Amino acid sequence: MIALIQRVNWAEVHIDSTLHADIGQGILALIGIEKEDNDKLAQKLLDKILAYRIFADSEGKMNLDLKDIGGDLMLVSQFTLAAETEKGLRPGFSTAKPPGQAKAIYDKLEQAAREQHEFVRSGKFGADMQVSLENDGPVTFILKV
Repeated sequence: MIALIQRVNWAEVHIDSTLHADIGQGILALIGIEKEDNDKLAQKLLDKILAYRIFADSEGKMNLDLKDIGGDLMLVSQFTLAAETEKGLRPGFSTAKPPGQAKAIYDKLEQAAREQHEFVRSGKFGADMQVSLENDGPVTFILKV
């Protein structure tokens, strides 16, 4: 599983020109699900996202995690993160989990996030979404499990 996480001051997801979800300060996590991924890996990735220390402490060092700052979490499915990009000039998607199976894993990831963290919002799996954000830093990391 892959997550591209960004430390944000705010983020929004629009679907069909309508605001679907928004957060304040926290993490926007774009989630890519690959063929070999499963619920156990999804939980491991979620644990890492929630505990990843990317927020500044009183000395300006990245020592605080999402819970430490009382931050928000936005999850957005993004199958293009699972793309093969090593060869050629067009991405391939044979490494991505088929949509039905990926949705089941994403739904469980979202449910677990809501159980483990106070403020969680999400995009809509498979939808054409417009994501807006203000990246703080900018701070962006790719997490893999």
